[in-house]
Amino acid sequence: MTLSARNRLSGTVESLEIGENTAEVQVELRDGETVTAVITANSAERLDLSEGDSVDAIVKATDVMVDA
Repeated sequence: MTLSARNRLSGTVESLEIGENTAEVQVELRDGETVTAVITANSAERLDLSEGDSVDAIVKATDVMVDA
C-alpha cells in the first residue's frame, strides 16, 4: 500500500494494551525515543500486533502547531 504521509517512524512495539474499544501502542524508535498511538482494538487485532514486533508509526496530521 502506498501512503501520502511523509512522517514514517520505524521502531518496535514496546507495549500494547488492548481495551474494549481502543488499544494503546507504545513504539520505541531506533533512537530510543518513544511514541504512543491510540488505535481501535479491532485494528490492533487485525494487524496482529504483539510486543517486540517491528512496525512503522505513520504520522498524518491536518494541523501542526509550533510554540516557542
